[in-house]
Amino acid sequence: MKLKLIFFTLLISGNIFSQEIVKAKIDDYLNYIKDNNGGIGSVSIYKNGQEVYNRSFGQEKLIDLTYNKDTKYQIASVTKMITAILILELVEKSKLKLDAKLSEFYPEIQNSKKITIKNLLEHTSGLGNFAIRNGDIWVMNKVSEKEIFEEIKKQGVSFEPNEKVVYSNSAYILLRMILEKKCKKEFHKIVQKKIVKPLNLKNFASVKSNPTNTFKSYKFIENWNEIKDVEYLNVIGVGDIASTTNDLNTIITSLFQYKILKKQTLDLMKPTIGKEDWGRGLALFEYGENQFFGHSGDLLGSHTRLIYSPKDKISISYATNGERIPTNIFVENLVSIIYNTEFKLPEIKQ
Repeated sequence: MKLKLIFFTLLISGNIFSQEIVKAKIDDYLNYIKDNNGGIGSVSIYKNGQEVYNRSFGQEKLIDLTYNKDTKYQIASVTKMITAILILELVEKSKLKLDAKLSEFYPEIQNSKKITIKNLLEHTSGLGNFAIRNGDIWVMNKVSEKEIFEEIKKQGVSFEPNEKVVYSNSAYILLRMILEKKCKKEFHKIVQKKIVKPLNLKNFASVKSNPTNTFKSYKFIENWNEIKDVEYLNVIGVGDIASTTNDLNTIITSLFQYKILKKQTLDLMKPTIGKEDWGRGLALFEYGENQFFGHSGDLLGSHTRLIYSPKDKISISYATNGERIPTNIFVENLVSIIYNTEFKLPEIKQ
């Protein structure tokens, strides 16, 4: 009898989405968000490599906007996960070494003889954030790559490599530039060849591929009003890609099925549980006892979270172009619904 009970419990936990009540609860949650102008976005959930839930919400609140299931969101820094994948593919093919020094490519950068590719990937380089200059975001309009490079040089480093972990946009723009040097192709063409075509993605593109049918960013002040975000040409390889949530889940599921990188290379990407929050292109996200790997992305108006549970083979992709509930709280609530744990509906000020 005890063995039967264990088997029954495993059967239920292994088929979380076979129960319509879970989907209904997610719908109720998204209806609450939508009805209270709590956000605009899209949610996709995969289980065992198959999409089991997909819904967009709130877009009908936007005035005079045409959209469909293929309308893309700016995924912000989830782009960095793609850059890391492409760099690590070079490592996997012995075309680049993790311990290669930045000085091999850009000796002008401070500490370049000490900073390695690994440091750049895992945010331990000491480099800063090129997008912030004198306390302001200065990349709202197109600037030259030379200007960006000069700003990285000017900012220098704030600590020695491996001394600590500090998230660095500058590190990832340098990784993208190194990737382009090694491949002798522009980033958007590498993404097309290495990610889009092999995975048969329909709605995933770097900015220089000129993606169309893409949501603008919005802010709620009595109504949803369009706002200006950064110029995506200034953040190539750092935050420029547009995608649907479905395509994002296809990518992270394929990654963990070893269709993009080998297992040992993926293991390099992941942070070591108990020792690291950041790995080399993937971060650790913990919701109660549930552990996910993935990446988040935040621009001025667009926010994204893409996470995967190796234990349960569940991936969650969330993108919003109008946020009033912090992304982490939004996704934490989704995880609570999926795993049938208690949560409080977020308060939405009217």
